[in-house]
This record gives sequence, C-alpha cells and structure tokens, in this order.
Amino acid sequence: MLEEDPTLRFHRDEETNEMLLSGMGQVHIEIAIQKLKRKFGVDVEMKTPKIPYRETIRAHARAQGKYKKQSGGRGQYGDCWIEIEPLPRGGGFEFVNRIVGGVIPRQYIPAVEKGVIETLRAGALAGYPMVDVKVTLFDGSYHSVDSSEMAFKIAGSMAIKKAASEAKPVLLEPVMRVEVTTPDDALGSVIGDLNAKRGKVQGVEPQAGGNQKITALVPMAEMLTYANQLHSLTSGRGIYSMEFSHYEDVPGHIAQKLIKERKAEREPGKE
Repeated sequence: MLEEDPTLRFHRDEETNEMLLSGMGQVHIEIAIQKLKRKFGVDVEMKTPKIPYRETIRAHARAQGKYKKQSGGRGQYGDCWIEIEPLPRGGGFEFVNRIVGGVIPRQYIPAVEKGVIETLRAGALAGYPMVDVKVTLFDGSYHSVDSSEMAFKIAGSMAIKKAASEAKPVLLEPVMRVEVTTPDDALGSVIGDLNAKRGKVQGVEPQAGGNQKITALVPMAEMLTYANQLHSLTSGRGIYSMEFSHYEDVPGHIAQKLIKERKAEREPGKE
C-alpha cells in the first residue's frame, strides 16, 4: 500500500511502541484502513497516538544509594553518592565522575552510570524519560570481596531515584509550530479555538484571495484531532500544517491528571 500511495507514511514509534500511520488527513487514513480490510482482510483498530511527554527537574539534589546484601557465601555491596542538577532546555544528559582517591574503583564507575541512565529512562513522576540533567558521582565506598558491577549499578539506580524525586521533577510536553490558512470570515473563530487549545498566536498575515495565515504555538496534545475541527470551523476551506517546535512545562492541573492516569495504567496486574 505504501508503494502504491507515496503520501502514506508508516512507522513504529520506539518510545511508545505504537504503529503510526500518517497521511493527508483523517479521510485519507480512513480510506487506507478500509482498503486494508477489503484487499488484505486485515482488521485495524485505530487510536489517537500517545504524546511523547518528557520529565526534567528544577532543583539540585544529593542522595546516597547503598546496596548491601548478605545471603550466605559472597554478598553484594555497592555504595555511591550522586548529585543531580538541571541543564538548560535541550542540554540532554551529562554524567560527571568526581571520584578521587579510589573510594570507588575505576571499573565500577561505568556500572553506576548505567544504573543512572536506565532509571532516568523511566522518569520520576509518570514513567516518561527524564532529560536535560547533569549527574555527578562524587563519593561512595566499596568492599574488596562483595563489591561487583551489578551491586554498583543497583546502587546508582537507587541514588538517582531518590535524588530525582527530591529535585522538583516536572512534566514537559511537546509544543508544535502551527500554520493555519483560513478565509477572512472564519479568522475570529479559528483564533478563538487556538486560544482555547492553550495556543499562543504569534502572528497573522494576509494572503491572496481573501485568506489569512495564522502562526501559533500549540501543545501537541491539543492538535491530534485538529483536521476535523478546522474543517467544521471553516466549512472545509481552511488548511494547516504543523511541525515540532520545543518542549514546555505542562500546566499543574493537567500534569496532575496525566500523572494519575499513568499511575493507574502502570498498576500491577494491568498491562
């Protein structure tokens, strides 16, 4: 089907594990789904795509992760102190090793980093990847017999979990740059609708043929079914395009709702 229609796009999103089909609009996708059923006998259930939220922190925090297990024979021992601090937006992830005097042997440092990275992928609030943070490993201790890479990986994981939850974690949402072309007579309705979607209108430019082009920044979560809404606001005469712009803090009341929903999803016994 993709070979027959180059305007259809299909891929699997690694983060959400969803199969995403995109096309020239809702009708285009619905026709493709009907064709799958008719021609290949494939039943497809359509859902609104998940939003790739992120998490970050707003404060510094320090925490100790100490993993100690003694169960006959050789035990497990790993102990590390880490500090977490925010980086500027888009800063990614930074790991700094400030261990001196061999308080943690060099061979165990990568294990601490691995434990930190794996834990940050699961976030501190709602299970979304944590970004734009700097993590510094600055102290710890080891046992000459019981220490191992696994013990230090677990210790790193324990330390970052504690530190991240104390560093004022916040939820971030993707914001899209949206361009809408609409006839003059629907301009007020379209701008009002964008404002209701938590959008920030950046500008309006007159276009040929009595149209206006609106540029706005709107959270992705508000734009998933926009094609149908714009169609009804403009009697089918409006068109729009959007691309990713940046990540921004989710307002408090919406963040609380999202965190609650995610916790319900991830309860034991629920897949």
